[in-house]
Amino acid sequence: MAEKKPSRQQVYTLLVEIGRKEGDGLPKKATGAALVVYASGVDEAEAVRETVAILKQADTAPLDVSGYGTLQEREAEGHDINDEERDLMQRALDENAVIVAQVTPFFD
Repeated sequence: MAEKKPSRQQVYTLLVEIGRKEGDGLPKKATGAALVVYASGVDEAEAVRETVAILKQADTAPLDVSGYGTLQEREAEGHDINDEERDLMQRALDENAVIVAQVTPFFD
């Protein structure tokens, strides 16, 4: 059996702002939301592209994406990363997925 070559995928932490769109699932009076997302990609640009594409498929309206780097980059900056976050990041890597970890609706 051939050895599995190491994946170049990494997981990036992204903060995505979304606006309102019919069918987006946000609370009725919300004006939009912020999503904390863990997304895999060979680089941050790919992780952002995949995240935006999936959010559009899910009937949301992505407006802005801010990148916070990989787990290693965040640790180097002194971010406190709990076990639940680490588990979600690992799942995103294992499944080559985009995982929405938190949704914070905006209200006027």
